[in-house]
Amino acid sequence: MDALVMCGGRGTRLDDGEKPLAPVAGRSMVDRALDALAASRVETAYAAVSPHTPRTRERIVDRRDGTGGGGTAAAESLGLVVVDTPGEGYVADLQAALAEGPEPPTLTVAVDLPLLDGAAVDAVLDARAAAGTDSLSVRVPVARKRELGASADAATRYGDGAADASAADDDSAADRVPAGVNVVGALDGAGNEAVRATRDARLAVNVNRPGDRRLAERILAGDRDASALPSGGVDWLDAGDAGTGSPGGGPS
Repeated sequence: MDALVMCGGRGTRLDDGEKPLAPVAGRSMVDRALDALAASRVETAYAAVSPHTPRTRERIVDRRDGTGGGGTAAAESLGLVVVDTPGEGYVADLQAALAEGPEPPTLTVAVDLPLLDGAAVDAVLDARAAAGTDSLSVRVPVARKRELGASADAATRYGDGAADASAADDDSAADRVPAGVNVVGALDGAGNEAVRATRDARLAVNVNRPGDRRLAERILAGDRDASALPSGGVDWLDAGDAGTGSPGGGPS
């Protein structure tokens, strides 16, 4: 399966220039995302950029052409394609990139998951295969993000979108947010979709604000006061639900 990495967001909440180039523990988030895909079963990564991220586009082209350095040995086996999108928001850019990029089904990855690794990516692919559905939506309990100290926007919650994310006290299905990693079966939303939820930190820490970056760096450094970084497969909370597939939303 091919992957689509969303690299076109403005990153205004992080306030550190182009979001994909923001460093986490000395390595840009876009390089970390591509490293994770290179270490997985993904064959080709399509990087969706926008007019908001011209330097990110240059970085990806350099990495693709082997002229910018900073890649990994595993990255040499990963095909890399740049897809230009209009920069009109996550969902609009996702749809534009899917229309011009990989053939479905496609793994979609938000660039702001610096803890993601190849094993977690493969676990998502395996979960979709086990579900036997066209699409897969990965979600994280708001309570888990709060436990970790990561931000969770109420606007991206399932259930009552007007609720305050800080009010969530459990792992119930209504109190879960998108992880930023999904499998999209069809651009028009046709087909069925499975839902899987996890407390895994690799899928729970989206760097949207400075505090999220500090949290990710503490976890990567093995800070004894931070959550341990998981390895290997992903533990899913339940069998999930099935419904109508859709490209879905994600962080910006």
